[in-house]
Amino acid sequence: MPSRKVTIDIGINGAFLTRRWEEPDNFMRLTKELGYPYHELCSDVLDPFFSGDKSFQMATARAVAKAAEKYGIIITDIYTGVATHRFHGLSHSHPAVRQRMKEWIVQTMDIALEMGVDRIGGHWDALSVEVLEDVERYRSAVKNIYAQIRELSRIAQKKGLGALYLEQMYVPSELPWTLAGAEEFLMEVNRGNDGVPVYLTVDTGHQAGQGYGLQGKDADYEEWLRKFGAVCEVVHIQQTVPEASHHWPFTEEYNRKGHVRMEKVIAALEYSHRHFREQPFAEFMQPVEKTVLIAEIIPASTKTEEILLGELKETAQFLREYIPQGGLQLSIG
Repeated sequence: MPSRKVTIDIGINGAFLTRRWEEPDNFMRLTKELGYPYHELCSDVLDPFFSGDKSFQMATARAVAKAAEKYGIIITDIYTGVATHRFHGLSHSHPAVRQRMKEWIVQTMDIALEMGVDRIGGHWDALSVEVLEDVERYRSAVKNIYAQIRELSRIAQKKGLGALYLEQMYVPSELPWTLAGAEEFLMEVNRGNDGVPVYLTVDTGHQAGQGYGLQGKDADYEEWLRKFGAVCEVVHIQQTVPEASHHWPFTEEYNRKGHVRMEKVIAALEYSHRHFREQPFAEFMQPVEKTVLIAEIIPASTKTEEILLGELKETAQFLREYIPQGGLQLSIG
């Protein structure tokens, strides 16, 4: 079998911008100055429901694209921020609520395309306690989530997008939160799918469900990356501790406190690619050609801009000790 090339590089999620900067030129200027060639736009920065009207949103999307070109930044995708995590969305028992979240997603697709971006991702649902406590309602809701994601993948294809991403979470209300659940998700939404491929996003801090019984391999970020890294076009990286998702930066201070190690992240990604054909979902999916390690650093509101930017710059410098300029090239035989 001929070898294939895989590139690993670094980027930043725009969560650090929210409620601080509002001008698109600053979004991309800061990304450049901090040392990141890729930017994942956080939907909290430009939300289809809360950020003005459609005219403003489209104009802002064009301004973001112009600024990205000016500073030589590649926008990987638009990813959900905090807002959508506050709602049941696609898993609500009432169809009107599910439809409204679907509208949010489709409108985000339009913003992305106006920005010259062909991927969106995130998490758009949370199962209710009532559903989680009823076996039949739970099974029906999960089946319905899969059907909605397949429908959205077809809409994405018709609009001209190239892929959708769903983020792995760490509580039972937000699926998938276990390795088995993520495997099932990928197989169910990609098997026989005539829309765009649906990839997983692994987050190095989303194994923190110990309070709900998450343990063993399910609670190990390396295991998540070994199994699913080959089908992650973006991986969210954060420094944290096993029992929490702190979204700390990779600074000397936080690296002493946290347990995420970049050499282990890279090794796990390489392992995933070398063993991709052993995975059951390989029958329905192709391995990615590039993975961008997105630093998803979410600062406290009380952290000053000076400290925040210093931490983000130090994070980029730290990551470059492992990922060279231009990206790390893997040859997978």
